[in-house]
Amino acid sequence: MGAQSSPSLRKPEVPGSGRRNPTPPLPAAATDAAAASFAALTHKLDYLEPADIKRVREAYRFADEAHLGQFRASGEPYITHPIAVAGLCADWKLDAQAIMAALMHDAMEDCGVTKVELIERFGAPTADLVDGLTKLDKLQFSTKEESQAESFRKMLLAMARDVRVILIKLADRLHNMRTMSSMAETKRVRTARETLEIYAPIAHRLGLNQTYRELQELSFQYLRRWRHAALSKAVLRARGYRRDIVDRIQREVEKAFLDQGAKAQVYGREKTLFSIYTKMREKHLSFAQVNDIFGFRIVVASLPECYLALGVLHQLYKPLPGRFKDYIAIPKANGYQSLHTTLVSPLGTAVEFQIRTEAMHAVAEKGIAAHWMYKTGGSQMQDAQRLGALWLQSLVDIQDETRDASEFLEHVKIDLFPDAVYVFTPKSKIMALPRGATPVDFAYAIHSDIGDHCVAAKVNGDPVALRTELRSGDVVEVITAPGARPNPGWLNFVRTGRARSKIRHYLKNMEQEESEQLGEKLLAQALRAEGLTLPPPDTPDNPPGLWQQLTRWSGNRTRGDLLIDVGLGRKIATIVAKRLAQMMGEHGVKPDALTLTMGRYAAADDATPTQGLVVIDGAEGASVQLAPCCRPIPGDSIVGYLGRGEGLMVHTAECGVGKRLLERDSERWMTVDWAEEPTRAFETGVTILLRNGKGVLAQVAAAVSAAEADITHIEMGNEPASETAELQLLISVRDRLHLADVMRTLRRANAVLRVTRVKP
Repeated sequence: MGAQSSPSLRKPEVPGSGRRNPTPPLPAAATDAAAASFAALTHKLDYLEPADIKRVREAYRFADEAHLGQFRASGEPYITHPIAVAGLCADWKLDAQAIMAALMHDAMEDCGVTKVELIERFGAPTADLVDGLTKLDKLQFSTKEESQAESFRKMLLAMARDVRVILIKLADRLHNMRTMSSMAETKRVRTARETLEIYAPIAHRLGLNQTYRELQELSFQYLRRWRHAALSKAVLRARGYRRDIVDRIQREVEKAFLDQGAKAQVYGREKTLFSIYTKMREKHLSFAQVNDIFGFRIVVASLPECYLALGVLHQLYKPLPGRFKDYIAIPKANGYQSLHTTLVSPLGTAVEFQIRTEAMHAVAEKGIAAHWMYKTGGSQMQDAQRLGALWLQSLVDIQDETRDASEFLEHVKIDLFPDAVYVFTPKSKIMALPRGATPVDFAYAIHSDIGDHCVAAKVNGDPVALRTELRSGDVVEVITAPGARPNPGWLNFVRTGRARSKIRHYLKNMEQEESEQLGEKLLAQALRAEGLTLPPPDTPDNPPGLWQQLTRWSGNRTRGDLLIDVGLGRKIATIVAKRLAQMMGEHGVKPDALTLTMGRYAAADDATPTQGLVVIDGAEGASVQLAPCCRPIPGDSIVGYLGRGEGLMVHTAECGVGKRLLERDSERWMTVDWAEEPTRAFETGVTILLRNGKGVLAQVAAAVSAAEADITHIEMGNEPASETAELQLLISVRDRLHLADVMRTLRRANAVLRVTRVKP
């Protein structure tokens, strides 16, 4: 794979990348091995200028001094690990700065070296690379998972600025995985799982297929030891059985190309154990049922010859219908290009052939690293860089909306899908999305504003639901509306990290804005009961600084944060108002008699504790919700419960759930009332008992429609059919009078026996 480290580092018995053990210094032979390793590294640097090689040697000396006295779990000098990582980077032909950063990648984390020191000695670019690779072990986190998530976030954002960060990190992880045999079992399993979930998919996303396959294989070896060993033995036996057929196919293919006068390189290849295991598990196959363990790769000189080679193969062996894929015309998201075709071999088994040019082969194996290996590689290299840059930019976009490290890592994991579908815009622009993506993912992939205002979609000219899964070749059109906004339900079916983070960001901002407005309203009402009006925000013209004192007392950073806490019920408005009134009194502000009278009048309802009156008109958002247990509608007597962190929940006064909450938490209840002119209709539940028979549902629907109401949900029990049946309807009405009209209309239907409103 990629880089091969020197023989002294590639022996199987060399242990893992664990932390340094304070073992005694090794004999001189170990030091000689380290020197020999660096000598092997210098042979790989012949593509660099002499001045650059000199700088790399200086970085090696610096790293050697920094790691002096540190040893790996095996007792080897720790410097052998940075040398091996630098060797892998040198095989990718990375520049001198990257090689230097690879040699010093653990210097800041483990040796107390500062970034300032690195800038002074090696320059800012190299120091930035090392800093991007440095974990955050020195910071305090509540859990190991949080620390890990924050480390990934920092690394991925550094990678978005400079892709060399992730190339060095992948080389680091690859060498650690190669030399992990003597680490503790729990650490081996944890590292292997992390590699399989994060690092291998990143390598695949950036097109480093060789690295991707080896990381998968090594992870599989440590996570599923028994299965790996059993499959390894089975493949060895199969290799002996099938060597003849593989040699025969290769000879016949080479002869077919020779007869056509076409030049092509034919390579036999074997599937990895992990890919065989995955296929067996996903398709529930035994090893004997997996036919395509072996495959072939055809490398030709030019793009037109790829299609000529396809014709030669299809004349030689019969192709399997539906098993041809053209990744040259439509490249994968990571820049991969090849023709894939599956043919029937002389023994009747399926054999896959991949056809590509040399340049395509470079991108297929090295991905984004091919940019350094083949600087004059033409458009294929530029495409690989561009496609990689698009994904890296999406990381920055996700970070803009997601400050929480664990949430960021969740979005990135979602975005590391190995499979993709390729869809088209109405203007024939092709877009790659993960398998299972929906029109909402497509809308956010185009632009966040289109996603935020998406209301409907068409696929191939036909209207579809927003949760419809897209297929390769679909032409997708998104319909928007200026007043539309993201629906929280979209989070249940979107597949891209970008869409998920954009939706969450919008909903979080909307909730905070509404909660701040509600908190300001609640605090103003509570302060009015003290005979005072809410002071304006602190400004240079408002010297007392009341809000600054109040936020210091409450433990909030800003006035807005305090109001959000009040609106979400994390802080009680009356308590905050009393403290604010005390502070205002200390500044000479006295209660106003008229305001005091108005405040007491607003709180005159003795039946329920109050923090002031809040008016419900239906335009409220996430901060004010109607309780789903009782589903209040205008005309009902209502009360509000300020839940801890949940905002204001409105119940009917007769609601049993609300009464139990009142007994348990009376200080959180407040008076609410309906606006004179609500802005929308409201849902409530109705139970209907009816005679079973033909057309009864049509009668119910017609009655509701005749009363100018809407059915938003209908539910029936699972009881066997009998003479009667019970329906549960959610209907949308204007108020109690409208509901009464709907129920009267329903009772007049022949099939209806009884109609009641659902009450908890």
